[in-house]
Amino acid sequence: MPLNKLRNIGIAAHIDAGKTTVTERILFFTGTTRKMGEVHDGQATMDFMKQEQERGITIASAAISCAWKDYQINLIDTPGHVDFTVEVERSLRVIDGMIAVFCAVGGVEPQSETVWNQADRYRVPRIAFINKMDRTGADFAVVVAQMNKYLDANAVPFNLPIGAEEHFDGIIDLMSQKAYVFKDFEQVEIEIPEAYKEKAKEARAWMVEKIAEFNEEVMQLFFDDKEVPSELLQRAARQATLKMLITPVFCGAAYKNKGVQMILDAVLNYLPSPIDVGAVVGIDIDDPEKSHSRHPSAKEPFSALAFKLIHDPFVGQQTFTRVFSGTLHSGMQILNSTKGKHERIGRIFRIHAKERVEISEAGPGDIVALIGLKLTKTGDTLCDNDHPLFLENIHIPPSVIELKISPAKRGDQAKLGEALNKLMNEDPSFNVRYDDETEETVIAGMGELHLEIIIDRLKYEFKVDAIVGEPAVAFRETITVEKEHRYKHSKQTGGRGQFADVVMRIEPNEGKGYEFVDKVKGGNIPAEFIQSVNKGILKTLERGILAGYPVVDVKVVLLDGSHHPVDSSDMAFQTCGSICFKEGFMKASPILLEPMMKIEVNTPDDYIGEVSGNLNRRRGKIEAMRRYRKGAQKINGLVPLKEMFGYATQLRNISSGRANYSMEFFQYMPLPKAIQEEVLNEIAEKKKDEKR
Repeated sequence: MPLNKLRNIGIAAHIDAGKTTVTERILFFTGTTRKMGEVHDGQATMDFMKQEQERGITIASAAISCAWKDYQINLIDTPGHVDFTVEVERSLRVIDGMIAVFCAVGGVEPQSETVWNQADRYRVPRIAFINKMDRTGADFAVVVAQMNKYLDANAVPFNLPIGAEEHFDGIIDLMSQKAYVFKDFEQVEIEIPEAYKEKAKEARAWMVEKIAEFNEEVMQLFFDDKEVPSELLQRAARQATLKMLITPVFCGAAYKNKGVQMILDAVLNYLPSPIDVGAVVGIDIDDPEKSHSRHPSAKEPFSALAFKLIHDPFVGQQTFTRVFSGTLHSGMQILNSTKGKHERIGRIFRIHAKERVEISEAGPGDIVALIGLKLTKTGDTLCDNDHPLFLENIHIPPSVIELKISPAKRGDQAKLGEALNKLMNEDPSFNVRYDDETEETVIAGMGELHLEIIIDRLKYEFKVDAIVGEPAVAFRETITVEKEHRYKHSKQTGGRGQFADVVMRIEPNEGKGYEFVDKVKGGNIPAEFIQSVNKGILKTLERGILAGYPVVDVKVVLLDGSHHPVDSSDMAFQTCGSICFKEGFMKASPILLEPMMKIEVNTPDDYIGEVSGNLNRRRGKIEAMRRYRKGAQKINGLVPLKEMFGYATQLRNISSGRANYSMEFFQYMPLPKAIQEEVLNEIAEKKKDEKR
């Protein structure tokens, strides 16, 4: 298969936008499945949510190969649920293009925004499909307007619906200026209805005008008031989409088989092949400052990324892998550069729905399942032994919930440590740290469910029974004002002493993490000791100062200092940097930050008052309320995680089990002063009790 005829795509959407149904129809129309599965009867081939929650991801949902008009399309599962944020990140890391599905009634919803922002982070070109045009309340123009308002998508309609709701009869393709209706599984070309001729003319003119902004040839024809040939317009639209300058918008009703063939054509016409994406850039494993490019060519050294692990009862562990360059053969030895270990490839499979086809080799752009890898985990780089590199890492959101954990049997401490390390290697959103003061192991994750699963796995997979503390919020520490501070570290203990003198300015650095700037002039601190100061500060950031939580969003400017030709050393400047930073930090009005969560509650109208009141009592801020179906509403807002323990039970009680909610991390925000004092007092009391 020539590389320009390959498409690696994902389908992403808010829950209930119809993502799974769109996928099912794509598999049916490409001949990959002979029968259409439906979400409501549990027969969907790629029913993400059910499989994610009940029995793990099936083989089918990880990556399916299908063919359309002599092109190969690899369709990759991008789960839509907030509990699988890291899974979405991983999937977006290996796809080249994306279909963003929106509900014609619900429009742009919170999870659509999250997925859109994640795709922006990985610079994934996308097309949009406005689904459910046959539903009551469907409005194509409103959803396009919302895409521009909330997502800054530069959405350009390439389709015009003929009718809406129960009168959604067909689609006008503005590019070819043809109209289509759908009979059973056939797409039938018709004349553009008389009532829509003027509308179609205006919509096409607007589409041409938008594309002309990014193509001089089209712009010239547009200004000369000449007809733009469809071939030129399509080529210009493709270039603009690949550069993420526009988002082509299509419409349909996947459940009724309307518009699916047009979206498949759009995947070929507007989404990138591996050649369009170009070289993947990796980091030199010995020098992080150096980078290496790998072009999508079989002649380049082999490079690939493992993006998902699946346990299959018949063949054991399958490692789903995206090949970026070179050729992979079964039996070949490769390097896992993330682990620094060699692996041997057993068998290579291409997945076609429920069938797996064994192949002898895989090349650039291929997405395959590998059997026989023993050490490789999700996110690991696989590469040529002689040309090692690290591929770009995935963005991991911060862990927001902590638990103290200890083994039920004293002798199991080493076993627990080993198991936690294995879990941490596999799941980058799971963290483990050892608290030196309390001599306790603290685990941190994305939410209560995440940590519940970890504890479960410890028991059943690793045979370690654990005693678990109450879940606690993972706070962060930062400062609110700028302060300058000097500290002189001088110790004489007979023989060689320790001397270091440091002047630093500590500044708030909101949203930018930790920064270290060297402004020392005239060699007052020798160059080799500048990094020693930074090292000392970095160790302090992890341990925290105010209450033992990690320090974030602080900028340190090293201004001046002095040294001693004999007594100054790396360790002296590390110690001096650490103490100077601690003292300066405490003078700079330190505060605690708490994780603020985005919450969405779906509730029947009968309980709207009680649900809203309950959120307000939890320091929640309601930002929007909107009807999402008859007799029920969605409440969207922000709420501190600290107030949300036990919320699921309370929501069930308030609504007689009829309301549900989803929650995801939004950002860290300052803790109100009175609550900060409570938290600090609690920590002080605990420390007193432990000392007793």
